[in-house]
Amino acid sequence: MQAIVLEANEKLNLIEFPKPIAKAGEAIIKIQAASLNHRDQWSRIGLYPNLKYPSILGSDGCGIVESVGSEADKNWINESIIINPNIHWGDNPKFQSFNYTILGMPTHGTLAEYVCVPVDRLHKKPIHLSIEEASALPLAALTAFRAVFTKGETSKDKNVLITGIGGGVAQFALQFALAVGAKVFITSGDDEKLEKGLKLGAFFGVNYKNEGWEKQLQRQCPLGFDVIIDGAGGDGFGKLAKMVGQGANFVVYGGTSGSPSPINLPRLFFSQANIKGTTMGSDEEFSQMISFINEYKIKPMISSVRPLKDAISAFDEMHEGKQFGKLVITI
Repeated sequence: MQAIVLEANEKLNLIEFPKPIAKAGEAIIKIQAASLNHRDQWSRIGLYPNLKYPSILGSDGCGIVESVGSEADKNWINESIIINPNIHWGDNPKFQSFNYTILGMPTHGTLAEYVCVPVDRLHKKPIHLSIEEASALPLAALTAFRAVFTKGETSKDKNVLITGIGGGVAQFALQFALAVGAKVFITSGDDEKLEKGLKLGAFFGVNYKNEGWEKQLQRQCPLGFDVIIDGAGGDGFGKLAKMVGQGANFVVYGGTSGSPSPINLPRLFFSQANIKGTTMGSDEEFSQMISFINEYKIKPMISSVRPLKDAISAFDEMHEGKQFGKLVITI
């Protein structure tokens, strides 16, 4: 089979790779579409922990169950499915186990014609979504669902600030918060992305590259935000921390802009605010996320779609940060 393989010396190539064989409790999926996440690009450039070579990248995938390793699981054959990329989350819903990993590194992932996963990772594809849209869900939508609801405690009429709109997690966070009736504010370093976010339903947006961007937000919400969801860190972190409201939840799921700037501690403790770290989500939250998407008929935003032979160019697009929504690979 053909696969996008990360080889030693950070070389990413489309090569022939042995087709997997299912053991008991596993299934072979004929991948129809997959989508990229930042962890794929970080793996490519050697910035992801516990790298293993060679590895087929890709955590997100939608496809058809071709075969299974156990007769008891044959009811899955020919089903259209998406894959839960969690591996060994564990029994505690508050945090992942010490042997937790994510499909696509070090376990072979979805950027290939076939992938082998445990049967308990399979979920039926939402029927209102295309194959390409469904492939965009797993990792980013799960991360956003936990950030918005489990950690952010977002609900109707709350003021929610989401940074870095355009990325996969931020896009889903916007859609999820809007679905329950929250009032959503957004930031981006790109005016075009801000405009797209506003068209999706955001109430107000600012370009964080403009001087005084934080003051624009403070004027819009002078008592502070009930929920702040940030995946960047960096220089803007301290400014965001000054905008927490009373009893607010400041949820952090990434650090794409590097180490955070200093925060104003009195603002934090006098407001009784919480800073919460989060990443991915439990298997239960994955099921809840799928149910939520089915209930509200949410459709992922797709930035581009290209065939497997052109997949490396999608990595380049992600590196440049030009996408709005998910980068999808058809197989």
